[in-house]
Amino acid sequence: MLRLLKLLLSVINIIIIITLMIIHFVTKESSYQASLYFYTFPLPIIILIVLILSIFIKKRKYHLILVGILLIVWLGRSFRIHIAEDIKETDLEVVFWNASHDRDFEEAFNVNEGIPDVLVLVEHGEFIVKEFQQKYPDYNFYRSIRGVSIFSRTPLKIINETISKYKSNFINFETQGINFYVFDVSASMDVPREWELGFVNALIQETNNTVILGDFNVPYESKYFDAIKTNFNHAFSEKGNGLRETWFWNIPLLSLDHIWVSKDLKVLKTEKIATFKSDHSMVKTYVRK
Repeated sequence: MLRLLKLLLSVINIIIIITLMIIHFVTKESSYQASLYFYTFPLPIIILIVLILSIFIKKRKYHLILVGILLIVWLGRSFRIHIAEDIKETDLEVVFWNASHDRDFEEAFNVNEGIPDVLVLVEHGEFIVKEFQQKYPDYNFYRSIRGVSIFSRTPLKIINETISKYKSNFINFETQGINFYVFDVSASMDVPREWELGFVNALIQETNNTVILGDFNVPYESKYFDAIKTNFNHAFSEKGNGLRETWFWNIPLLSLDHIWVSKDLKVLKTEKIATFKSDHSMVKTYVRK
């Protein structure tokens, strides 16, 4: 009986591992249902599951080999080492942060350890923008009623602002002579990301002198970024250091928060700023025209 139980555990073990491999490397985002599993089981989670499963078998050598292979694949995709270039006063410091419904510009300045040239907050807390304007009279603030707010050292111009049928937010603005697209994509599991990233891609009309930033609620590996990758460089992949993932609570599970920079602009340095003030890390990049 004990032997049969061990055999059953081994079979279940193998089925689980094969299923996870198929989800991540084969089915991916081939359908709405498949995408839910793909987002739920990123490589760090799969690595952890394989390690846990190894506890229940006597011969765990192959599990550990698989863990090693998956770890190499994950680090090869995510981990970056770059030498940052010298930053000049004329270069643009751009910051994005999903503030997790509780924070405001003051908190963002503190986490960033300084006032950047452009700062975009999504899902921020309650605050009165006029109070910030009075405290920082030389700077410029804009607050959308949809939970997206913008700070700029120089005057900013709002070009377009809209929302998708399923509550994905979008703002297009200009400042410092650069075009910016901001997105806060719906996190609802009932809404296929294909629909919302279709909304994103349809709104990106400019592919030069442009920065795209936001919480897209899909990882960098998503096929729905293919159109953006054609004309834009991913700021962290281009000049970041460490692991690319920005969520969850400083545990590197998924890279949901992104800054994309058009290829005619130069990315000089990118940082992912870990903080427990939000479940999302802050992302900062320096851009040169």
